Amino acid sequence: MRRVLKWIGGFLAVVVVAVVVLAAIVAVNTFRLNSKQLRVAAIPRATVDEQGAAKRLAEAVRFRTISNFLNPDQDADALRGLREHIVASFPAFHAVAKREIVGGHGLLYTWEGSDPAAKPIALLAHQDVVPVAPGTEKDWQQPPFDGVIADGFIWGRGSWDDKGNLYSMLEAAEQMAKAGFRPKRTIYFAFGHDEEVSGQRGAKTIAALLASRGVKLDFVLDEGLLITDGIMKGLDQPAALIGVAEKGYATLVLTARATPGHSSMPPRDTAIGMMAAALARLEDHSLPARVRGAVGEMFDTLAPEMRGFNRVVLSNLWLFKPLLVREFDKSGPTRAMVRTTTALTIFNAGDKDNVLPGNAEATVNFRLLPGDTQDSVITHVRDTVKNDKIAIAPFPGNTDPPPVTGTASASYRVLNQTIREIFPDVVVSPGLMIAATDSRHYAGLTDNIFRFSPVRATSDDLKRFHGTNERLSIANYADMIRFYLRFIQSSAG
Repeated sequence: MRRVLKWIGGFLAVVVVAVVVLAAIVAVNTFRLNSKQLRVAAIPRATVDEQGAAKRLAEAVRFRTISNFLNPDQDADALRGLREHIVASFPAFHAVAKREIVGGHGLLYTWEGSDPAAKPIALLAHQDVVPVAPGTEKDWQQPPFDGVIADGFIWGRGSWDDKGNLYSMLEAAEQMAKAGFRPKRTIYFAFGHDEEVSGQRGAKTIAALLASRGVKLDFVLDEGLLITDGIMKGLDQPAALIGVAEKGYATLVLTARATPGHSSMPPRDTAIGMMAAALARLEDHSLPARVRGAVGEMFDTLAPEMRGFNRVVLSNLWLFKPLLVREFDKSGPTRAMVRTTTALTIFNAGDKDNVLPGNAEATVNFRLLPGDTQDSVITHVRDTVKNDKIAIAPFPGNTDPPPVTGTASASYRVLNQTIREIFPDVVVSPGLMIAATDSRHYAGLTDNIFRFSPVRATSDDLKRFHGTNERLSIANYADMIRFYLRFIQSSAG
């Protein structure tokens, strides 16, 4: 008995020592990390014609540039109207930049630099918008395409995504052209017209044109991650996230085939039954969570800025990764950061209540983490469904994740510094863009692709993105213009 007690005592002593050592390691990891934020001096706020700029953006919202993959000419008249509005609104810029219409309605502006040896840069935005969900028009505080200015906001579809970025770039370029600015390096302004339906006719065609001319870009800046305020737990300051990586896009069409017939004599396996079972398995068997790459670097960058237990967790992912993943899995936005997501989006089968359909078709959309590919996702679907009677076909416009951009480049530093100059209260971090952008079509032209929209957003604002009551505050919009004024000056001046 004495020997047993002695063994238990020794075991408990080892456990206590192990716990103490573990706690010490966790504490050291938590507090040894220093802030990675650049020290940036404050700069004077540039003067901006806020009311005039808001009026021009509101007018742009009134053009219903709703893109349609199956009917590319649906918004042709609206795009032509928007194009004329851009010419009329920014005459000084059009006097110094060459304009080309590419792929039907895409716009490519070239502002020649004074140094032909300097690598050019490209600023991207898109002209098209998503439609308003049928039946929700009455829920808008202001009609979605009236371009109303009220209560300090520019209201309407596209005010934020992405005419806000497009027009703030042009406002900055117009102001600089009037002041006699000439860039040292050439700046391309590339405005696709079908980003919301894959960018195949717009951005892809513009990128191909530049590639045919042998253009190699120092960097590309497109819409992307935002300045989130009050969204990240444990972080008191707003977080400006620069998308250095982007998820891939893979839509698969699943088709189950069975013998059609009378509903009074159903076979054991029906088309709808097989498809329903397959979709349930796909939802129940997610691809594995991964915390690495851009997401891992984001946590490393934000950890020293965190407080409380959140700082402990992010500083010790080697220990707390399972806890982090479990928490992230509780909501869609955070889950999307650590997984290749599975979204069941369309289901079609049957046309009469007493007839068994011969086919059931479902569309499943995957957003791929860097490291996954279309082929690996198709393999996952096939292995999960386990039914040879279900065919799997990829959708046109699918893309693998583009290469991840490093954060050690001079261009990343300039972007980081500009954000801190214009928004001195924020912390800046690399991050993962969970949606798709036009920038992916430029992967062959540069190693540096950044996805960042200089827009402050709260959790309430995020609900408006592609949703009801999209709006952009006039103050927010003025800061967007200030951002592009400074960024163009710093990166190309």
